[in-house]
Amino acid sequence: MATNIGMMDSAYFVGRSEILSWINSTLQLNLSKVEEACSGAVHCQLMDSVHPGIVPMHKVNFDAKNEYEMIQNYKVLQDVFNKLKITKHIEVSKLVKGRPLDNLEFMQWMKRYCDSVNGGLLNSYNPLERREASKGGKEASKKPSQPSTKSSTAAPKAQPSHNARKNDASSASTTNLSVKVSRPGSSGGPAYDEKITELKLSIDSLEKERDFYFAKLRDIEILCQCPEIEHLTVVGAIKRILYATDDNASVVAEAQAMVSSLHQEGAEPLSPISELPEEKPKPETQKRKIIMNHEVDVAAITTLSPRQRISDASDVHCSGSPLMTY
Repeated sequence: MATNIGMMDSAYFVGRSEILSWINSTLQLNLSKVEEACSGAVHCQLMDSVHPGIVPMHKVNFDAKNEYEMIQNYKVLQDVFNKLKITKHIEVSKLVKGRPLDNLEFMQWMKRYCDSVNGGLLNSYNPLERREASKGGKEASKKPSQPSTKSSTAAPKAQPSHNARKNDASSASTTNLSVKVSRPGSSGGPAYDEKITELKLSIDSLEKERDFYFAKLRDIEILCQCPEIEHLTVVGAIKRILYATDDNASVVAEAQAMVSSLHQEGAEPLSPISELPEEKPKPETQKRKIIMNHEVDVAAITTLSPRQRISDASDVHCSGSPLMTY
C-alpha cells in the first residue's frame, strides 16, 4: 500500500478537476473546489469507502465551520491511520486554514492511497447511507455545487429584452459618469492644493535652516584646523563633538572632561611663541635710582621741624622698619 509517497510520485501530478470528479463520483458530493474538503469529513468518508466500518461515521461532522470542529474530524482520521498503521503525517494546522495547495497535495495522496487498496474498486459502498449517521451528512448530500448555482443564476440574466439591456447600459453609463464627476470633489480640490503648497514652503524653509547651520559648523571646523590653535585642548574638545558619529551624551561628557583637565593644569598659552622675559634694569640705573631716592629723603628731613623729625623717627622704630635715622 502507498502509505509513504515521495513528492515526485505521479500521484502529485494529478489535476484539480480529476481530483474533484473522483471525490464527487465516489461520495456523491457536489464539491467545486478541493479546499472545500478542508474540514476533514470528506477524508474520513474516503477512508470509510476503502475500509468499510473502520471509521466511526457518527463522530464525523460534515457541518464543521470552526477550526476546533475540524480538528475533531482530523482526530478521527488520525485514529484510523493509527489502526491501519499508516505513517502519513497530517498537517492539520495548514489544512484547516483552507489553503488550496496544501489541501490539493493531501487529497492527491488520499487518491493514491485509495487507488492502491483493492485497485480502487468499491464493493457496494453506499456513501449517502453512511453519511446519514454523521452530523450534517444529509445537508451535505443535498447541497448543490457552486458551478450549478452560477449557471442557474446566469440563465435568467441572459433572457432580458433588448430594451432592458439598453436601460441597464444607460444606467451604467450614468453611474460611471457620476463617479467620474465626483472624483475631483472627493480628492479635496483647492484645499488639497493649498495644503501641498504649504508643505512645500515648510520643506524649503527647513532646507534653508539646515544649510545655514551646516555652514556654521563648517566655519567652526575650518577655524579649529588653524595651525596656531589646533594643538589647544579646547579645540580638541570641540573637534571631539564635531566629529562624533552618533548622538551620544558620553561625547559631550568627554569634551567637558578635557576642558576641566585644562583648568586643573593651568591655562595654556594662546600662541606657541614663548613669552620674552622682562628686561632687568642695569646696575647703573639702579644706582641712580638709589642716589635720587636718598637725596629726596635727605631734603625732606632737612625741611622738617625738630618735632616732626622726632615723631617720624619714633614711628619708624615702632613699625620695625630696618631704615636708619640721621
